[in-house]
Amino acid sequence: MHSMFLSLFSIGLGLNTVNTVYGDTIILPCRIEVPDDLMFGKWKYEIANKAPVFIAFRSATKKNVQYDDVPEYKDRLSLSENYTLSINNARIGDEKRFVCMLVTEDNVFEEPTIVKVFKQPSQPEIVSQANFLETQQLKTLGECIAKDGYPEGNLTWYKNGIVLQPVEGAVVISEQANVDKASGLYTVTSVLEYKPTKEDTNAQFTCTVSYYGPIGLETIRSESAVFDIHYPTEKVTIEVLSKRNTIKEGDNITLKCSGNGNPPPQEFLFYIQGESEPIRSSSLYVLADVRRNATGEYRCSLTDGSLLDSTTITVHLLTFYPVDLDLSLTPSGEVIKRIGEALPVSCTISSSRNATVFWMKDNTRMRTSPSFSSLQYQDAGNYICATNLQEVEGLKKKQTLTLIVEGKPQIRMTKRTSSDGTYKTISCIVEGYPKPAVQWTSSGSIINQTEETRYINGKFSSIIRIAPEENVTLTCVAENSLERTVTSLNVSAISIPEYDESDERNGGGDKENVSDQAKLIVGIVVGLLLAALVAGVAYWLYMKKSKDVHGESEKEAAQNIQRLPRQES
Repeated sequence: MHSMFLSLFSIGLGLNTVNTVYGDTIILPCRIEVPDDLMFGKWKYEIANKAPVFIAFRSATKKNVQYDDVPEYKDRLSLSENYTLSINNARIGDEKRFVCMLVTEDNVFEEPTIVKVFKQPSQPEIVSQANFLETQQLKTLGECIAKDGYPEGNLTWYKNGIVLQPVEGAVVISEQANVDKASGLYTVTSVLEYKPTKEDTNAQFTCTVSYYGPIGLETIRSESAVFDIHYPTEKVTIEVLSKRNTIKEGDNITLKCSGNGNPPPQEFLFYIQGESEPIRSSSLYVLADVRRNATGEYRCSLTDGSLLDSTTITVHLLTFYPVDLDLSLTPSGEVIKRIGEALPVSCTISSSRNATVFWMKDNTRMRTSPSFSSLQYQDAGNYICATNLQEVEGLKKKQTLTLIVEGKPQIRMTKRTSSDGTYKTISCIVEGYPKPAVQWTSSGSIINQTEETRYINGKFSSIIRIAPEENVTLTCVAENSLERTVTSLNVSAISIPEYDESDERNGGGDKENVSDQAKLIVGIVVGLLLAALVAGVAYWLYMKKSKDVHGESEKEAAQNIQRLPRQES
């Protein structure tokens, strides 16, 4: 919008009109066809009841340009070869009738152009805001102001997005406009007097400025304003503040009286059993060491005696035999131990009635009592051993133990190649308390680009990602107030994939493959052994049968020989 090319040209009622933005360049074309015998062209401006003022001249033959000595246009004019006049840094005073003149030997041609200048006002603001508004009172809410606009803008007030119309005695709007004599710009102000109701609590008040720009009517809205609405108290409430379900002799009772006004009342009258006159007090009144005769109705009201409210209090006579209750926790307070050590914990109660013990750790109730045969980091925390007697409401005891588990830094390093083979992830898994500080080095140089996981239960990981071109040795140093621990790990070049045995994604798969191969080999060996055994048994049976057959044949042959007739010699 703030560009010399946004000057708009329009024709209305037979006159050429150029609309431009304040501070932009005004472009005034000479809308006359240039005659062949033109001698020169001139520009002038005209003001009603005043002589015209010439401001620019251009010769058609000598091609020279002259600007008249007019102070308000000094160094602001430019006349082109086609007799278009440019005026930079448009001002309100440029709203005139400018005339282009083309002169020949026989004639003078003129064409007027009306210049209109527009300036967008600032965003309206609600100033001089009231600290608060009171119901039933007409009071100045604030002033809406929009500065440095042209032509003069109009202001409108809104409540929750709805236009506020003047209402006698409830909504009064007064407006004022001031013009800066030097610049000609307008500052408009609208004062809103408003009588609120209780329903106006949290209502949002805004104002807008409507103004004419080069392209027509436009609107800018202010930021919203919310006002504190004061209204009188219409209801008083009395209540008993007690953590117990029943009130017994010897208790202290706190009565609270409140009103629903804004601001709420700070003082009340309390009507107390046994007192002949009401007692003026703040919103809280304490009855100390009450007895059974304190049973009855208690009331409170505003300080003028209006808007009463009441409540009934019953004080019970509770008879108990003397009750002793004591609790002992060993150890207690802050205890610092080393990881792996044992810590016997004992919480005992001494009571003349039945009492039970329960444990809390870090505000969470534990299912069982703590037992520390070998302390771990996750055992650290705040422990509470507590007991109470249900028979005597409010009778309870508790002891605390703050356990700190310390340990020297322990390091385990792992390595894993990324799935795409472009980098390797090296992890330094550290355990210890206080939390160890970790430093990485490679060939004596410190590595700063590291990541850390959350420190939970004395354990965290420090991670680096590298893509080494050759084999390297990485060193992880972990140090706390107890000790300094150093561990190194050899890492192959990026071209050689490698995984830790503990790597579940890759190492685990390799183990399964090796296991499957071993099972296959064992199966094959067992199968071969079984086949050899079967073959051996078959061969043995075959040989045995062969021997039996051969033996029977010899026996039969011998018998046949015996049956032959013998010949005597």
